[in-house]
Amino acid sequence: MPAGLVQTYSAFAHNNAWANHRLLTACAALSQTDFEAERTGFFPSLQRTLNHIHVIDLFYVDALEGGWLGPAAWKNQIPYPSLSELKPAQAEMDKRLLAVCDALTPELLDGIVRINRDTRVQTERRDRLLMHLFQHQIHHRGQAHAMLSATSVPPPQLDEFFAEGEAPLRAAEFDELGWTEETVWKS
Repeated sequence: MPAGLVQTYSAFAHNNAWANHRLLTACAALSQTDFEAERTGFFPSLQRTLNHIHVIDLFYVDALEGGWLGPAAWKNQIPYPSLSELKPAQAEMDKRLLAVCDALTPELLDGIVRINRDTRVQTERRDRLLMHLFQHQIHHRGQAHAMLSATSVPPPQLDEFFAEGEAPLRAAEFDELGWTEETVWKS
């Protein structure tokens, strides 16, 4: 597997963390009532959808780190009832995923991850598991984004990692996250 693909997974993890940061920052402008309000979606509120992202991240990131947490990850479907609790917890989870991706080598990327499913052990290639995790995040962030558009808070741009004309905003957000473009692109 080419080393460039390893860097691509790191860039995916940075993009993932940045999108979470942008979305949760926008959601922080909501009242607790609006955050909890029932909305159209598989998890019918922003609170439930964004907590679901965190819970599934916990399940898979733990496995990627070699942990054995398994289904205990989702024993509490809303571990962070408020945005003030969820935002730092998700940021910490994103840092864990970044550390996993930044430690990748071509050999590790091809390697197998053992996942505790309680009644069985699932084995999955690390690259495929990471792609599943990123897709899961994108899928549910999209649902949260749509829910947010039904509030008074404008949803942030999430699908352009380096949108033209956003350099000052990007620089400020990267500063908040402790990154530079060189951090993301390893250049």
